[in-house]
Amino acid sequence: QVQLEESGGGLVQTGGSLRLSCAASGRTAGSYAMGWFRQAPGKERDFVAATTRGGGFTVHADSVKGRFTISRDNTKDTVFLQMNSLKPEDTAVYYCAAASILTIRASTYQYWGQGTQVTVSS
Repeated sequence: QVQLEESGGGLVQTGGSLRLSCAASGRTAGSYAMGWFRQAPGKERDFVAATTRGGGFTVHADSVKGRFTISRDNTKDTVFLQMNSLKPEDTAVYYCAAASILTIRASTYQYWGQGTQVTVSS
């Protein structure tokens, strides 16, 4: 079992930055690939970014490529999402998740956090 807790969300203006953190407890987070997803009101949960167990390979959705960066620190069992040049369309609840393999499919992730709200004002 892995417990995940996101933090770092908030309200920011267009063009601003936020850094989300996802702290893992329970079984070592380094045993899992980690991903970030987001869900806006009335919409499906969308893939944002993911990284392998060691953090050596990452993948980002086209909509955030060049603006968002996923990283991890396995010594602290923490995954990060650095978000720059934020846009109003980035407004959503952001979730971190753990999976046994690197994937962009939400259905493959076994463990999920409760989410953190990110709101970007225009």
